[in-house]
Amino acid sequence: MALRLLTGTSFLSAEFPPRPPLAFYSSPSSHYLVRANSPRQAQIRAAVKGWKEYEQAVKDKDLARALGFLRLIDESTLEPSESTRPFRLEPIGVERDWEVLDTCLNADDMRLVGSAYVFLKDRGFLPNFGKCRNIVLEGPRDITPSVLKSLTGLEVSKLSPKKWGVSGTSSPVLAVFLGGLSYLLYQGIDIRPNLAAFLGLALLDSIYLGGCCQAQIASCWPPYRRRILVHEAGHLLTAYLLGCPIRGVILDPIVAIQMGIQGQAGTQFWDEKLENELSEGRLSGTTFDRYCMVLFSGIAAEALVYGEAFGGENDENLFRRICTQLQPPFTVAQMSNHARWAVSESYNLLKWHRKAHKAAFRAMEAGSSLSVVIRSIEEALSSDRGAATR
Repeated sequence: MALRLLTGTSFLSAEFPPRPPLAFYSSPSSHYLVRANSPRQAQIRAAVKGWKEYEQAVKDKDLARALGFLRLIDESTLEPSESTRPFRLEPIGVERDWEVLDTCLNADDMRLVGSAYVFLKDRGFLPNFGKCRNIVLEGPRDITPSVLKSLTGLEVSKLSPKKWGVSGTSSPVLAVFLGGLSYLLYQGIDIRPNLAAFLGLALLDSIYLGGCCQAQIASCWPPYRRRILVHEAGHLLTAYLLGCPIRGVILDPIVAIQMGIQGQAGTQFWDEKLENELSEGRLSGTTFDRYCMVLFSGIAAEALVYGEAFGGENDENLFRRICTQLQPPFTVAQMSNHARWAVSESYNLLKWHRKAHKAAFRAMEAGSSLSVVIRSIEEALSSDRGAATR
């Protein structure tokens, strides 16, 4: 470096070797400003390439590849030397990390799904994941119908799925249908062949396709679809608060039957403790109770929003099937009592987190991905906590 004094001026000028030009690197999640000939240039280019690979893994729904990349980035944070500290690399934003949740639906290994949630929680993305996992304690489960009403303000009938011919609206509808059919026959219009064909197709759909065609048609009716979303949002939020990783929410009846889900929609979650205990040939009371809370949370959500539940028959059937496989098996009275306990606990849990349930419902109604739904839950819970501290 050479210095020279310029005659007749009041300042010094310096001649420095020309610096390499600045280069700006951008990735889907981060942006870096570094010297074009910096020793870190190769590393940054590799990082940018890696983020592109992560984006492709998310697009391909490849959880193992996407999570592996995030772990690699987390373990190999770039630390510039003292000579390059003025041009330190600063990643800006971590928006894309959430998208690893969108790859869970295609994952066959549920432990890997659980690892994704643990990874994001450890990094501070999911502070409320599992916040209520200790809400289930050992103790009496004696919940009579009168106790249930005192806990929820609702009669037992309002917290039970409706069955055709039993619910309050099915009988009038059937009477109107038969009356209309009689009137058409009286007018000389015989629709019985068409009706027989329709009922035959509906029967075949129920036997071979699980009723998915009927469900697909019914889901086009907005009030019916909103009720389904309320139901599934209840499952999702309860599983999330109890620390059960959610693999995905399936709202398309055809996709549901392809994935082996009984019913028109379904929320797939995983309980590590439940799986470990079952593999050991045992099942503790608290683990079974937590599972039952998630199972009955869809019914509870409908009752909370609409004042009564219509869906959830498949949830009840699954509960009965599990109860009969316990050793010793539950009696009918024990099943009813435990179901009342589970639905009351789920109802009050959702009532305490009503804002988060509404946020999940709105995100699902907008067709958002799982990562967006989970993020909306976190934002709602954070805003509730902020409001409580003010």
